[in-house]
Amino acid sequence: MSTGDQAHWDQRYDSVSAEALSWHQDHPTMSLELLAAVGARSDASVVDVGGGASNLVDHLLAAGQGDLAVLDLSNVALEVARERVGEQPQVTWLVEDLLAWEPQRTWDVWHDRAVLHFLHDDADRARYARALRQAVGVGGAFVIGTFAEDGPTECSALPVRRHSAADLRDLAGAIEVLEERREVHTTPGGASQPFNWLAARLR
Repeated sequence: MSTGDQAHWDQRYDSVSAEALSWHQDHPTMSLELLAAVGARSDASVVDVGGGASNLVDHLLAAGQGDLAVLDLSNVALEVARERVGEQPQVTWLVEDLLAWEPQRTWDVWHDRAVLHFLHDDADRARYARALRQAVGVGGAFVIGTFAEDGPTECSALPVRRHSAADLRDLAGAIEVLEERREVHTTPGGASQPFNWLAARLR
């Protein structure tokens, strides 16, 4: 496992502003487009795993999404987002280790941008897939974005595992692929980070 512990991520968010972190986006265009592609309308429930301080929650709230959960290992990261959007009854904030998480409910859609590539071990990837299936269930949808084959080899001082489109298709078992895309994310510091994205439905 190479996700880092809670102290690692708390320190990261304490020492660098959210807008300066390498994964920051002013507008999460790809996430929003692929959430729309899987049918995440305003009446759908969405869980954003590893959401941290991301402003995806801001955009989903602005679009009228009425049932959101943002999960992250770092409470510091979640507090950044919570303070930014204010107390919103539509949002549940979950301080959880994704690999040990036992979801207490299900959502219509799972969203993950940039968590999966921190998981090296096959056992951890199997735990990730199990959490995905528990949180969404058969017929539910997911959107995952992760470093592509030519993407970075480390992030936030941690090694990462890069993924081809085929790797993503194989992750969760039986699925219906809805969309596959490639994105080159430009970090706040000007670096280019190729991502592969998969939007799919569980069978």
